[in-house]
Order: sequence, then structure tokens, then C-alpha cells
Amino acid sequence: MNAPLPSSGAPDVPFSVLGLAPVVPVVVVEDAADAVPLARALVAGGLPAIEVTLRTPAAPDAVRAIAAEVPGAVVGAGTVLTPEQVTDAVAAGARFLVSPGCTDALLAAMRAAGVPFLPGVSTASEVMALLERGVREMKFFPARAAGGTAYLKSLAGPLPQARFCPTGGIGPDTAPEYLALPNVGCVGGSWMLPEDAVAARDWDRVERLARQAAAL
Repeated sequence: MNAPLPSSGAPDVPFSVLGLAPVVPVVVVEDAADAVPLARALVAGGLPAIEVTLRTPAAPDAVRAIAAEVPGAVVGAGTVLTPEQVTDAVAAGARFLVSPGCTDALLAAMRAAGVPFLPGVSTASEVMALLERGVREMKFFPARAAGGTAYLKSLAGPLPQARFCPTGGIGPDTAPEYLALPNVGCVGGSWMLPEDAVAARDWDRVERLARQAAAL
């Protein structure tokens, strides 16, 4: 996992998020105490890249705990919206950043952070704007609502240099269709983290579902 992988849009970063695993779990942590056992289950199932979304008050502590206590995890921060969140997430131990969209200020902050990042796009113009800035790896969001596999196929012709992690409305039945596309490196999703399993702290079930996702 520490071996050099293709670079993302940020200069001099150690790996590509798109090269870590076929599926990046998108994790919403309500209780920071669940972060470590949850991450251990995902890693044991073969999903080392874990995106903890900054949607809850527990998220920064969750990132910090996973970074400190789960050596096999490559923990990142998702739903990054502001330069301040970039700084705080990296300080907490986030090794990559994911945003639902992109602004000039956010892009500058993510570039300066020194970790890989996936800025969000949903249109050809947004993809072209990031390509002009040297960013080639992006999050396609919301994937299903923005056109799904048909839209990504359409982008591959005129913009073959762009590669994507589609996220939003993707499940185990549709993930293989995305992963079959030449411009998709991985997909993001939360189907391996059913609400009832997390509420019951059924980490064995999470591990089983993660293993199935990793096999995609």
C-alpha cells in the first residue's frame, strides 16, 4: 500500500486514491467510538481507503482515531467544503480529501495540503476547468442523478485524460457497470455499511459485505 502509485492532481503526492481499491466506503460516523472497529472491519474485508464524511460532529475525532489506531487504513475526509476543513482534516490525520464540488479557494487549499484529493464534478465544463488546472482525478457526484454510466461514457471520448470516482446512488448491483468503464478508477458507496449493522455494531457483517465489495 505504501508503494508509489500514479499521482493524483496534486503535485508530489504519494499515491492515487483511485488505485487503492475498487470501492471506497463512504462513512458517516455518529459515534466516534464506532470509528476504530468499523474501520478495522472494512480493512479486514479488503477496503483500505475509507472516506469519513465531515457531516457529523464526531467526524474529526473519527478520522483522528482511525489514523492513530488502524494501521492498515488509508483514512480520508469527505464532504470537504472549505479551506478550513482542509486544514483541520489533514491535521486530524486525513491522508486524502474528497469534495462534492469545487471552488477556486477550495482547490487552492487542497493543492497546498500535500495529500491526494478528489474534487467533485458533474458536468463536462467542470471537468474541463479542472483539467486546465492540472487535475486529472475527480469525484463524479451525484453519479446516478448526474447521468450515471451513460454520462461517463460520453465524457470518455472528448476528455479521455480525466478519471473518476463516481459516488451517489451506487450499490452492489450497479458498481460493476461503473468499474467496467475505462475512465473509472473506483466507486464510492455505503452499501457495505447498512444502518442496522452499524447500529448493532455487527462488525462481522460489515466485514463480509466489505469483502464482497472488494471482490468487484
